[in-house]
Amino acid sequence: MGIRTGEQYINAVKSRKPEVWLAGKKVENVFDEPVLRQTVIEIAKLYDMQHDPEYQDKITHFCEETGERVNNAFLIPKNYEDLIKRRAAFEAFAKATFGLMGRSPDFLNVVITSMYSHSSFFEKYNKQWAENIRRYYRLVRDNDLFLTHAIINPQNDRSKSSHEQQDMFTHLGAVKETPEGLVVRGAKFLATLAPVADEVIIYTFPGYKPGDERYALAFALPIDTPGLRIICREPMQDGKRPLFDHPLASRFEEIDALLVFKDVLVPWDRVFIYNNVEAANLLYPKTGIAQQPAHQSAVRGLLKLQFATEVTCRLADSIGVDVFLHVQESLGELIQAVESIRALLRIAEHEYEVTPEGEAMPNWVPLETIRGLLPKMYPRAIELMQTIGAGGLLLSPTGADFENPELREDIERYYIGRAGVSATDRVSVFKLAWDLCGEAFGQRLLQYERYYTGDPIRKKAIFYNSIKRQRTFDMVDDALQVSKLKELVTNK
Repeated sequence: MGIRTGEQYINAVKSRKPEVWLAGKKVENVFDEPVLRQTVIEIAKLYDMQHDPEYQDKITHFCEETGERVNNAFLIPKNYEDLIKRRAAFEAFAKATFGLMGRSPDFLNVVITSMYSHSSFFEKYNKQWAENIRRYYRLVRDNDLFLTHAIINPQNDRSKSSHEQQDMFTHLGAVKETPEGLVVRGAKFLATLAPVADEVIIYTFPGYKPGDERYALAFALPIDTPGLRIICREPMQDGKRPLFDHPLASRFEEIDALLVFKDVLVPWDRVFIYNNVEAANLLYPKTGIAQQPAHQSAVRGLLKLQFATEVTCRLADSIGVDVFLHVQESLGELIQAVESIRALLRIAEHEYEVTPEGEAMPNWVPLETIRGLLPKMYPRAIELMQTIGAGGLLLSPTGADFENPELREDIERYYIGRAGVSATDRVSVFKLAWDLCGEAFGQRLLQYERYYTGDPIRKKAIFYNSIKRQRTFDMVDDALQVSKLKELVTNK
């Protein structure tokens, strides 16, 4: 089939009956649920972009294997030009969502592509696992599927490994083997957009210990597989709020969920790792699923930071406070943050590395630097937005107030901005800002960015230790040569 349309995606959502729980109630029809409906529509727009003449040649290519058009997220890059093709697809989706949807379809499609291009890793442990991942990549690519994933164990007793938990199946683990497949039980999170996805992929993150063999699992299943329960977090909006009042929260709510597996059967041809702690710990660092998706998340993070910066600049301009030096300094800080991420992204692409398999990988050092900076830069942008907007962020009237003739005169008079900015324009900008910096929707985006790739402290420690192993800090030795020469002279 190749690239699908938004209508085809919506029809797929309508055709499924996953077990979704939202606010204590079982969702009978995902598309008809107000909290989820607009999200489905926004994702459908991304699929339609692939057919739009303005974008099609930029974000898709003809697959050599099938002759069909597929998204560039499925492209295995061989050189710089291929990396730029990928970036074009990432940028198009990120701009369409203002960088606010961290789990747009391209993210996990890159993960699957990386696993496919490193199928030799799986083959080292089990030839069937390698064949399974190759087959699954083609299934996702050729049907343009939308995936969610869950790779984190529930936050229970973090001081203990999976096999040491009080309940053997608090964490997702294998119950038994059958001729048809593997039976699994337990939970995983954080499955973003799970109710509206086609499939879920479970894979491993380093940290498994001896005794955790039953929990060393990687597999994929349709989201409506019997026994798979989706428990959604509290919604950040009710799906009924007017677009004028909540232009972002009403469109881009990415529901997150806990996935509970109640003795779910995983067919053997859907198993990628099982009962192997070493493979589970090495999957993330050895298959490119850390590095290649970091390219996508860097592009998306850049657009998200740029959007927050532009909103803050427009907010300041709308009430004329950007004439003050301290406000100009703050806005300059945000713009420089955006340009720093942009420069790091370009360096990562230009200084790409080629793997033994012939795959072009963006340079991991600038990508990890982006991952280290964004959890600080984005919260800083939100803080400055709150500071510049001040009390005005708390006072915006509703669209209904604007439409009431009795209130219109007062609103037009007292909510007006600087010269040339109408009350409608000023309030619209403030509502946009409030969605980002004050609403529960915006606070979720803030927390999401802080922990997008895990614990930022641990990530920076891992980064430092990796750099220490690779570099010898020769400039220090060069600087010390002078003192060493003096010491020799003294000894004589």
